[in-house]
Formats: sequence, C-alpha cells, structure tokens
Amino acid sequence: MEAHRTRTRWTYAEFARLPSEGGSRHEIIAGGLFVTPAPGIRHQEIVTKLTIALGGLVSDHGLGHVLAGPVDVLFAEGDYLEPDLVFVTRGREDLLTDRGIEGPPDLVVEVTSPSTEARDRGLKLERYRHFGVGEYWIVDPERESVEVWTPEATEARVARDVLTWHVGDHTLEISVEELFGP
Repeated sequence: MEAHRTRTRWTYAEFARLPSEGGSRHEIIAGGLFVTPAPGIRHQEIVTKLTIALGGLVSDHGLGHVLAGPVDVLFAEGDYLEPDLVFVTRGREDLLTDRGIEGPPDLVVEVTSPSTEARDRGLKLERYRHFGVGEYWIVDPERESVEVWTPEATEARVARDVLTWHVGDHTLEISVEELFGP
C-alpha cells in the first residue's frame, strides 16, 4: 500500500529526517510525498541480475558507477527520488555526494510492482525526462518486457527478447528471458 501526502515544499533537510523503518521507501516527487513498502523478492532478484550485468561491464572498462537502490537522486528542491538502479558515467563523479546523486544519472532503472507501476510510467517518467536523465528503463516483471526511454523519444523502445545497452564504445546485451527467469 502506498501513502501519498501533498505539501507545498520539501527541503532536503526535511526529507532526510523521514524515518526509514521496515524497508519502506520515501520519495518526494513534484512536491508530493510517496511512501512505498519494501520491494518483493522477484523485484529484488531482477535488480540484482541487472546490477551484476551492468556492473560487470562498467567495472571491467572503468566506465563509471552502477549503484543499486536505495540511493537518493536529488534533482531540485521538492524532487528527491529513489530508483532501483542508476548509472553515472565516468567524468561525472561530481554528481556523487554523501547525500546521494545530485543531478541526472545517465541511466535510471525502475522495476515495476503493483504499488508503483502507474507512478513509474507516469510521474517518474515525466520527472526523469524533465531533469534530463540520459536513459530510463521501466522493467515490467508481469509483461516480461523492458521499456527503454531516451530524452528524444516520443515512445519507448520495448525489449522483449534482448535488452541492448550502449555506454561509450561498449555494448551489453541481456537476455530478457534470463532476466525474468528463475
């Protein structure tokens, strides 16, 4: 179950004081507070598979930083999101601070769940595009597909067989069947 409360303005200091008991996630999106329960096992298995795959490529070639949530992405006052996975390319490490990632990552990944699906495809998509995230993946375990959004796209490219990720001169291909499999 998700709780949502609207407020006119949230400072980072107020956001940082929110409790993090029981694994619940707190996000401030466009000024609204969203509290979401901890993700389920399948959700976390998918995040782990993606972290291993992306992290391997990034680490092997010194391409930047892959971070699995919880990690705060701080865009502007009133927009503090906590995606499932992020990538920040080498040369942009100044975004990484003790508070979180202060600016748009090069890649943001959200794995949908029943309590977050509408927000992942709606409000979060809008905010990530607004703040200039380089690429946004919506990973849908129910449909067993990955929607890939880029800033210039008017619609998502849907990966149903192979998810292809380009970073610099490197390409990673991930089998969608293996991503969603046991």
